[in-house]
Amino acid sequence: MSGAINWTALSVFVFFFLLITIMGFAASRWQSRGSKRSELDEWGLGGRRFGTWITWFLVGGDFYTAYTIIAVPALVYAVGAYGFFALPYTIIVYPIVFAIMPKLWEVAHRNGHVTAGDVVYATYNSRPLELAVAVTGVLATMPYIALQLVGMEVVIQALGLQGEIPLFAAFVILALYTYSAGLRAPALIAFVKDLMIYIVVLAAVVIVPMKVGGYGAVFHAAAEGYKAKGSGSLILSSAQFLPYATLALGSALAAFMYPHTLTSIFAAKSPNTIRKNAIYLPLYTLLLALIAMLGYMAYAAHLKVASPNQVVPALFESLFPSWFTGFAFAAIAIGALVPAAVMSIGAANLFTRNFWKAYVNPQVTPSSEAKVAKVVSLLIKLGALAFIVFVPTKFAINLQLLGGLWILQTLPAVVFGLFCKKLGGRALLLGWLAGLIYGTWTVFADGIKPVHTLMGLTVYTGLWALILNVIVVIIAQLVLGKNAQSAPARA
Repeated sequence: MSGAINWTALSVFVFFFLLITIMGFAASRWQSRGSKRSELDEWGLGGRRFGTWITWFLVGGDFYTAYTIIAVPALVYAVGAYGFFALPYTIIVYPIVFAIMPKLWEVAHRNGHVTAGDVVYATYNSRPLELAVAVTGVLATMPYIALQLVGMEVVIQALGLQGEIPLFAAFVILALYTYSAGLRAPALIAFVKDLMIYIVVLAAVVIVPMKVGGYGAVFHAAAEGYKAKGSGSLILSSAQFLPYATLALGSALAAFMYPHTLTSIFAAKSPNTIRKNAIYLPLYTLLLALIAMLGYMAYAAHLKVASPNQVVPALFESLFPSWFTGFAFAAIAIGALVPAAVMSIGAANLFTRNFWKAYVNPQVTPSSEAKVAKVVSLLIKLGALAFIVFVPTKFAINLQLLGGLWILQTLPAVVFGLFCKKLGGRALLLGWLAGLIYGTWTVFADGIKPVHTLMGLTVYTGLWALILNVIVVIIAQLVLGKNAQSAPARA
């Protein structure tokens, strides 16, 4: 990564970036319903009419992000097999989706809910619990958006473009077509993004081993690399089994509590669409496994990088022609735009429905809701951009770790009410608060680490916090009895 501008790669990059920009603006009329286009259901959920294939690309688009493509190989490069925890996580998550999300969709569709906060308020008639879920969702999403910028920033710098202006220009374009087309823009762009990512990854896992002597040479070089630096390995040590498994489980439970993944679920046209996606989406797990392998390949290519995040760009720069490098970098950059758009829309929906409508203007019309959400989505993107420009990247990574822990604490409030009608809003609020405080305090006490050792067991901290959350909910429900419950606010 010399820092000189690679004009061929840059030209290819710009071409594809312009292509998806045109698609983003064109998406405003795709599957729209004329006079209904200005309403929040249309802007924020695409009219709830996305079929199986659109939902598959959209969920995959906002689940497998630019930062995933950069960070997973970087983690494997840094720590070895432990970095593969993302694979069992994305296997565990889909049975959870199959079992829970169709029921959640039915509740949301029947009652016109747009966010998890809407579902929670309708179930428990608790404004404090609704607000807790909404605030947690927005706070957990902000660093996630910022990390998409990290992925884009890495490839822009690899092209030889320095400074923040190229990054700012890219997200101004994103902001404009998201404002215009809403969820339809990332849904349409996701087709191109996913196709490009598949081409890039399949080419890499075939061509890179051919150039470095085969997969035997890849694994041998990686093993020697970990041995030389005194950390990391090709296989897990026995001490890593439990933290590895609990990281996967906790991440799977948290994944579809995020506003952006729930937005994609609520935009589906039927519960069967969601069930089919739970069956088909594991194809992305295969893709993720191949992406993770790039971390091993970096050792066989004898790369020297200042940061593990530079591994993927450096691998393409060193082993592929410039035109394909530009194509790969464009795929990664577009892989940032799709999830960033959905994330900002999901967070804006939360603010609009569960703060603005709940506390500022309860009589707001559907079209006014959409206007508020559009403005808030712009502010959220601007905030994420400012975050990445003025705050060290490591801080964004640490906040994203906390974001996963925080969003996991909303699971009892969002999910338990689908299967158990006896829990009350007060009990769930106390559980959320206990899990949030304990988890946050523990992460900082451990020096911003994802796992914590308690009673001799090293487990994902978010899972420890969730266990405490559930225990507090049960105890509070027993103590408060009927005082823990309220009549539902609406059917």
